[in-house]
Amino acid sequence: MMNIYDFKATEVSGQPIDFSDYKGKVIIVVNTASKCGFAKELKGLEALYKEYHQDGLEVVGFPSNQFRQELSSSKKASQYCKMHYGVTFPMTTMVKVNGKDAAPIFKYLKKESGHGFIKWNYTKFLIGRNGKLIHRYATPVMPKKMEPAIVKALQTK
Repeated sequence: MMNIYDFKATEVSGQPIDFSDYKGKVIIVVNTASKCGFAKELKGLEALYKEYHQDGLEVVGFPSNQFRQELSSSKKASQYCKMHYGVTFPMTTMVKVNGKDAAPIFKYLKKESGHGFIKWNYTKFLIGRNGKLIHRYATPVMPKKMEPAIVKALQTK
């Protein structure tokens, strides 16, 4: 049976991201889009990352142009997020989150959450230290509202 640690992604820099390296950590996986009205969530995600990274929180952003609100390349998207929102957490190369060409990690997370289709950018998946999905958060849920669940997950060993 698959789990989050079976997945890999490629950071915009070309460096591999192996989710097995995140064993024992709390992870937020989020589909991003630079030109989306919800892009301001990047500031909130970055604030959580800076606040709790030393305690074991990882955030991985997956740019997606599936909703036609992303820049033309993964590199441009990553640069935009760094410049406009101060993002320091890893950003991957561009992916699809829905359909037959969806990135395997999103197929898995959608199935685990019991909800299929991702309706919009900034759907957030919170994964516990044990590698199990804790909760899927819809786009309008601001990252700050996730903080109590993140703190609780970080306290679980």
